This record gives sequence, C-alpha cells and structure tokens, in this order.
Amino acid sequence: MAHNLLKGKKGIIFGALDDKSIAWRTALRCVEEGAEIVLTNAPIALRMGEINKLAETCKAPVIPADVTNMDDLSNLFNKSMEHFGGKIDFVLHSVAMGMNIRKGRSYTDLDYDFNHKTFDISAMSLHRVLQTAYKLDALNEWASVIALSYIAAQRVFPDYGEMADAKALLESIARSFGYHYGTHRKIRVNTISQSPVRTTAGAGVKGFDGFISYAEHMSPLGNATADECANYAVALFSDLTKMVTMQNLYHDGGFSFTGVSKPVIDQMEK
Repeated sequence: MAHNLLKGKKGIIFGALDDKSIAWRTALRCVEEGAEIVLTNAPIALRMGEINKLAETCKAPVIPADVTNMDDLSNLFNKSMEHFGGKIDFVLHSVAMGMNIRKGRSYTDLDYDFNHKTFDISAMSLHRVLQTAYKLDALNEWASVIALSYIAAQRVFPDYGEMADAKALLESIARSFGYHYGTHRKIRVNTISQSPVRTTAGAGVKGFDGFISYAEHMSPLGNATADECANYAVALFSDLTKMVTMQNLYHDGGFSFTGVSKPVIDQMEK
C-alpha cells in the first residue's frame, strides 16, 4: 500500500543487480511512494544483472558508475541533478564485494591486495559517494543517505571474513560523515543492519543457507525480508524520520538483542 511518503523526492539507488537484491526492492518501493530515481551500478554489474528491466518499470535512467572512481561519481551526481532539474533528496548505498571470500580465502589467510579492494568497494565507497555529493553540493537540506550493513560489524561470524571489518568501517564512516553533513546541511546519514537475505551477493558466503535458518530461529519476529527492508528504507528517506542520523539501525526481527531462543535450545538438546 502506497502512502505518497516520498512524493516529489528524488534519489539515487546504488547496487540493484536483480530482483532478489535489496536495492532492487527499495527502488520499486521508492517509486511506488512517489519518488523519482536514478539507478546506478558498476559497468560490469550492469552487464551481469538485469537492471534495464528495473529501469523500464521505474521509468528511471541508468547511469554507470564505479564507486571507486571519483570521476565516475562526479559524473553520476552531475547527470542526476541534470536529469532531475535540481538536487537530490535521498541515496541508497547497497554496494559490497568480499574479494577474499570470493576466492575462498579464510580470515587467517587474507590476500591483502584483495583485502584492500574489499575495503575500497564495500566501505570507502560510501565516503567517496558522500564526499562527492558534499563538494558538488548535490543534496538538498534534510536529505537522507542510507548504507546497508550487517551485525558482523559488532559480533563474530567466522565465515563472514573480511566483510565484517568492511562493515565496521562502513558504519564508522556513516557516523563521522553524518556529523559533518548534519552540521553543514542538515543531512542525515545512517546504516541499516539487516537480517541475512537470499541475494545473489549473499549466496557467496560459506554456509549461508544454514546461517539464514539459524537467524530465523534466533529472531523473535523471524528474519526481515528484502521487501521489509525496502519499507524501512522508505521510512528513513521520508520526512517522518528527519531527526534520525549517525545511527546503525537494526532491522533483524530482534536477532541483535536475543542471547538465545527456545527453538535454538530445543535443537541443541536433541
């Protein structure tokens, strides 16, 4: 059900790959709530994914951008403002890649060149996006920026590997830039720590199916879906959450504050 929460607002969605991705589901909900959007992803992801289908549905242009390339990001923001005829109201950063995980390397045997790329793509890219927008004065006052994180930034999940470090850095950047952007233009920056979701990217994590099942049994409300995360993102993009900034917001059905659940205990006692 639409409520026009984003009527008249304009935003950029990073990272929609296919219809399983949170960015894809968020793009659909933003448009349903009255927003106009621009879609973007790395050129290789555009070739691999199905973003043109989403663009047609959302009546949105697709502007390629490598999040590690400052010229690409400047081009993205400039072309987006040209398309919208003005500044931007919201940005979703849904970008991550664990290079060592993809190569099957454990946390105790990292290739540091891969590690550097992981940090650059998965975390420093948020700083690049925010710095580019800041210098171009591309965001309206009270704009909202969201990046997707995960509780592995705070707790150990052995097979999440280097991505745990990347998410911790991502959250730190959101807090630090959130302060500077807040004092500068009343712009809010938050991260959403989402339940595990069966996305194309998530499938690359070892033991992911078992992990989703565990989280489902641990969470009092069960795992939050990609569509439910999209709803939460819409709320954070809207004017109803204007005073929320620099927060890591858990959207995980209560997983983050549950020590142990009865279903998990029952399973252990079998």
